[in-house]
Amino acid sequence: MSGSVVLLHLAGAVALMLYATRMVRTGVERAYGDVLRHRLRATMKNPFMAVITGTALAIALQSSTAVTLLVGSFAGSGIVGGMAGQLAVRGAEIGSALVVKILSFNLTLLVPICLAAGTTVFLATERRSWRQFGRILVGIGLLVLSLEMIGQASEPLRDSKLLPVIVDYFSGDPITAYLLAALMTWLFHSSIAAVLLLVALAGRGLIPPELGIVMVLGVNLGSSVIAPLLTRASPPGVRVVPVGNLLMRGAGSLAVLTLFLSIEPPVAFLGSTVPDQIINAHIAFNVIILLAGIPLAALVYRASQAIVAWGTPAQPPEALETIEISALDESALDTPSLALANATREVVRVCETVEVMLTRIIELYEHADEADIKALAALDDRVDRKHAAIKIYLAKATIRQMTEDEALRCQELIGACVKLEQVGDIIVRNMLIHVQKKLAGHLQFTEEGWHELSSFHASVLANARLAFNVLISRDARTARQLVQEKDRLRDFEKEASHSHFLRLREGSAKSVETSSIHLDTIRDLKQINSLLASMVYPVLEEQGLLSDSRLKAL
Repeated sequence: MSGSVVLLHLAGAVALMLYATRMVRTGVERAYGDVLRHRLRATMKNPFMAVITGTALAIALQSSTAVTLLVGSFAGSGIVGGMAGQLAVRGAEIGSALVVKILSFNLTLLVPICLAAGTTVFLATERRSWRQFGRILVGIGLLVLSLEMIGQASEPLRDSKLLPVIVDYFSGDPITAYLLAALMTWLFHSSIAAVLLLVALAGRGLIPPELGIVMVLGVNLGSSVIAPLLTRASPPGVRVVPVGNLLMRGAGSLAVLTLFLSIEPPVAFLGSTVPDQIINAHIAFNVIILLAGIPLAALVYRASQAIVAWGTPAQPPEALETIEISALDESALDTPSLALANATREVVRVCETVEVMLTRIIELYEHADEADIKALAALDDRVDRKHAAIKIYLAKATIRQMTEDEALRCQELIGACVKLEQVGDIIVRNMLIHVQKKLAGHLQFTEEGWHELSSFHASVLANARLAFNVLISRDARTARQLVQEKDRLRDFEKEASHSHFLRLREGSAKSVETSSIHLDTIRDLKQINSLLASMVYPVLEEQGLLSDSRLKAL
């Protein structure tokens, strides 16, 4: 087999591994994301529990970077403290290393089981939670399969005459090997994928243990760079935790590399095989960084704050987020197709603002102050302004001669804009009042009650994104799925209300105190979902899929 074919097979196997890792992570985020976020918020006040929760979350998401970004956003919102956030990230790094350990075992039998079970679950139901569970199973099966493919693809490299020369070079130049591993990890955006690739190659005898450990340290450097780069345009509060992680893990990898190259300790104690030695070195490094990070947490936090403040202009010349450029070009009114395209662009911006409001409101139920409340109310003012401008613009456009399709599209955009304005009003005039009531009374939901609310909200938010997509794509299949979700949420509301009344019957003090807020919030979210679903009715009517009262059966 030629070298180019070997590299092609290896590239395909690595690509499958990256895709499978992302598939598992997105499945977990969509199915259990809100529950995981709630758990993380609830345990961040205890340093020990912050480490444990960060570890568990990284194992579930198969990504320490995802946890770092999540914790950084919490720190930026004031939900968690910066030092507690850094400890959670330390735990996440250990969780990421443990995932590599788990996947290093012989899991061949999982491939057919996970692929068959996951595909069956995904195709057998329309329930989002079950479909995402099926996605997770398929992702796990593909991940294990990709590891087998990497092993098989790299087998011919044993007989390569060039590879020993390359390995010898990197063994004699560990700094280059260290930086190459860091670059590889940054390109993968996954330390798990990078270490698994090293382990697979080491299992075929292609990488010696000393070089493998040097490259594992490089992987940790590359992984620590990803989150700061992804958050470089975020507010300063969000960037503190990723920068702190870079200081600890990135600088720590360089310090350990220096010690390793200076002392040249034996590596046999790390395991009986080269893959075990590489994996255990990866775990040991992150445990060392955790132990060192506990006494240094306050110092690293202050240093990361100083770095972020140094890199942030004290008084930017103009706040970019306040700039609003309208797409409603008056000169395009004489060409209805262009005018409708401009109006669509502006409605999409309204969709984006409403999505921000809908995303933010559930966070305020847990942590809010007057500044947060005013900021959300200001977004509703923006929606109102754009709503009025779009209506006036489209009214001017209708004066011109339009085709039947253009007239229908015009009415569709006006209807969508009206419904988006109503959604904004519900969030600000109803749900924001519930937030203020909860804040003033220092009330807390029961764990079951909060799980119901956050799950219901997650479904409505997912439906909002579907509705916004249909507004652009006009895809009948997605529109039909959204209307079917409306029926599912109706059943969900009944179950949630029934569970709430059962808790009231049992005399739960928290349920009694928050009863009206709980039930009113469910009602408001259901009303928002109905408005969003009605945005796609014109698409269904155009395709003949909507009767006078409900979807036609297929």
